[in-house]
Parts: sequence; C-alpha cells; structure tokens
Amino acid sequence: MSPFAPLRELSTTQRHTVLASFLGWTLDAFDYFLLTFVIVAVAQEFHADKQDVTYGLFLTLAARPLGALLFGRLADRYGRRPILMLDVILFSLFELATAFSTSLTMLLVLRFLFGVAMGGEWGIGASLAMESIPPKARGLVSGLLQSGYPCGFFLGALANWLLIDHIGWRGLFVVGAVPALLVLYIRRTVPESEVWRQGQAVRQKRGLFEAMRGRWKLAIYLMLLMMAFNMFSHGSQDLYHTFEEVSLHLPTGSGAAFMLVAMLNLGALVGGLFFGALSERIGRRRAIILAALLAIPVIPLWTHGGSLLLLALGAFLIQVMVQGAWGVVPTHLNELSPDEVRGTLPGFAYQTGNLLAAVTANAQLWIAQRHGGDLAFAMSLWIAVVAVLLAGLAWLGPEAHGVRFGRAAAKAGG
Repeated sequence: MSPFAPLRELSTTQRHTVLASFLGWTLDAFDYFLLTFVIVAVAQEFHADKQDVTYGLFLTLAARPLGALLFGRLADRYGRRPILMLDVILFSLFELATAFSTSLTMLLVLRFLFGVAMGGEWGIGASLAMESIPPKARGLVSGLLQSGYPCGFFLGALANWLLIDHIGWRGLFVVGAVPALLVLYIRRTVPESEVWRQGQAVRQKRGLFEAMRGRWKLAIYLMLLMMAFNMFSHGSQDLYHTFEEVSLHLPTGSGAAFMLVAMLNLGALVGGLFFGALSERIGRRRAIILAALLAIPVIPLWTHGGSLLLLALGAFLIQVMVQGAWGVVPTHLNELSPDEVRGTLPGFAYQTGNLLAAVTANAQLWIAQRHGGDLAFAMSLWIAVVAVLLAGLAWLGPEAHGVRFGRAAAKAGG
C-alpha cells in the first residue's frame, strides 16, 4: 500500500482542514524566518552588532510559550477555528508593523509581540487537524504539518532572493502581512473540530490546573523533549544564512546562497513526510531516535563540504534527519495530551521548549567567537550534542501511538 494512501482516503472537508493547518504553520514560519535573512542589513541600518539583532530571534522564541498558553486556553474554551483565525490576523499585523520600526528597540518589541501570536498557531492548528482525521492518517499528516515550517523557511529564502535588492529588508516585512489572507480560506472551508464540539457538550469547563491534575510530570517531560527538538531545528537553521555569508562568503542575494537554502528545505520536506509515515509502522519514539542519531554522520558534509555540490548534499541530508525527527512531533504530542487540554498542552510544551532553547543562536555565536569565529565548528558541535540529547529523551519517554481522541466524550455520552 502506498504511504500516501491515508491522504487519499480523507474527505474533502478533512483535506481542507489539513491544508489550512499546514498553510498556517508555513506562513507563520515564513514570517519568523524573514528576520534571519536580514540580520546583517538590520544591524547596519541601526548601527548595531549582529548579536544585538539576533536578540529579536530570542525574544520571538521566548514569547511563544505565552502565546501558546493564552491562545491555547482560548481554543480549548471557545473552539479551535475562531481562535486560529484571530491568531493568524495578529501575527500578520505584528509582522507588518516590524517594517516600520524606527529603532532596534522598537523592532525587538514588535518581534516579542509577534512571538506571542506565533506561539498560538502551532498548537491550535495541530490539534484541529489531528482531531479531524482518522488515527491511521496521523503519522503522515503529522509529517506534512511539520513540513510547513521548512516550507516557510524556503518561502522566506525565495522572497529574500527575489526581492531584497528591490524592496529592502523593510519591504520583506510588508510582504509578511500576506498570511492574513489565510483567514478567508479558513472561514470558508474549515469546520470546527468535532472532538472539541462533543467535549463541550458533555463536560463542564474546567480550569487549566484542574484539567492538568496528575499530569504535570508528563507536561514537564514534554517541555524538556521540545527543548531538545527546538535546539535541534534552530541550531541547524537560524544561523545558516549567516553561515553562508560569513563562512562561505556567499552574497545574501546570490543564487548559490538560495540554492543551499532550497536544498536545506527540500530535505526537510522529504524527512518530515518519510519519518512521519514511518512512525505509523515503527512507533513514534523509534522514528524520532532513528532520525536524530542519523544526523550525526551527516554533520561534516553539512558544514565542511569541500564544494558547493557537497555542501548542498549535506544541507539536504541534515534536514532530512532534523525535520524527520520533527515530523513525528504533531501527532506524538497530540496523542499524549488529554482531550480537555489538547488545544493548550501540545502548543505550550512546544513553545516552552522554544523558550528553553531560545539562546541557541546566541550560544552558537558565543562558541564561534571563542574558536576564532568558526561558525561551522559551533554549529557542528551543537547539532552533535543535541542529537544525542534528543534521542535519549525520546527513549526515556512515553508513547500513545494510535490512541483514540474524544474518549472522555464517548464515555460521558454512554
């Protein structure tokens, strides 16, 4: 049977829901990554150090748990669909406002507010999609949803390559307001989660602490797991364009620089789909561990390939593994989360992991500075250590492969 068979078996409505969730995360990531492509340009305009600008990445990542908690609780109470639309509008508006920053301080404040809005999107979109599809489709759809992140990275690279010389870094952030149009698609084609509707009909509204009673150990574990996941992805992505400029001496708008980022994201797309589908056969934890450990032998090719062709191959393969591990995350977190907090817990664990990993770019720059400015060494060391950490945490944790959603609703309904 084809690994894509579960997608063909989805109804039209289910496909619209999956597509909307995928596009939401794609466009959210597109808006996030725009700053990573213009760090040097922003630093020059505001007469600041590059590391000062990278605090914008830190603040965005640090704000995301707040957004996950805020919007997640709203989604658990008022529904996935309306809160997802609100969230998309807000992160698009803050992205647009960034284009009109008059100082680095203003830009950093706006990136923090953008982070709050960005923090809400993933958890709501993932829960809406996972609650709307059959269990056997979760692995593949999980990989598809998470592939939205590298797709957003690719779109950011494409926009930077085609537009930076014509509209400058401010113009890129104006383009970043386009995701707001996604709300029209969601409003027209995506229904509310039936699991959420049933849950609302049969249970009383409970506060977060009451709903999480007896589950805090699980929540803490998921936060640590997502810390490792975020150190893995951001450690391989956020400074990659800076690595191209500083270590490989490739101009920011060059075709070679774009090609490497394109290969990076093509690998991410392939990895997410492959390991997401594979997790249906070998289990969530085994798929994560396999992808994480296979990243280690690829590292020398990724950062020290002796030619553009080898660097491109390394970029492709490292992201097959990094985003392969990530492709399992949406379904793994949603399966481990209780029905009544599924809008909150996966996103909050994810984004708290982001907070714990938010120093990644700054830490890599710090390591590089203490090794003669060798960014390739810093990125390589980081990914090798984190790959082992991630594999260990996945091995130690629980799994709920194929668990039925809406169990509480089904029991209460007799």
